Amino acid sequence: MKKTILFLLFAVAFNLTSFGQIDKILGKWKTIDDADGSEKSIVHIFKATNGKYYGKIEHLFKEPEKLCTECTGTNKDKPILSMLILNNMVEKDGSLTGGTILDPKNGKIYKCNISYDEKSGKLNVRGSLDKSGWIGRTQTWVKNN
Repeated sequence: MKKTILFLLFAVAFNLTSFGQIDKILGKWKTIDDADGSEKSIVHIFKATNGKYYGKIEHLFKEPEKLCTECTGTNKDKPILSMLILNNMVEKDGSLTGGTILDPKNGKIYKCNISYDEKSGKLNVRGSLDKSGWIGRTQTWVKNN
């Protein structure tokens, strides 16, 4: 009986911690250029009514009128401003996973995992070619106040 109660308390605490992490991921984040460290855009991460998470570009620091000339499909030659770049993400263990991220610079779509770094208060956004995330790169996004 004591073990069951202890297990239930642990499970509830773990779920509350996971919810807290997701709550910290939601909001507006500055993306940073890997090459020179300059600010590229502000992405708003939100939960949609279908229960999945998305990210939309709300501000471009350079070239706000730029079109996604390298994109294919419905994004081809569309404005990058207001474009959804994070799609169909789901919450798992306090992180976002299972969806995709679009790189408007090259028009490619990658598998995506997002986690919140408690120490730095930043997001680790990993885009990868493979499902397990081995082949890819991680960007650090900074909270936009």
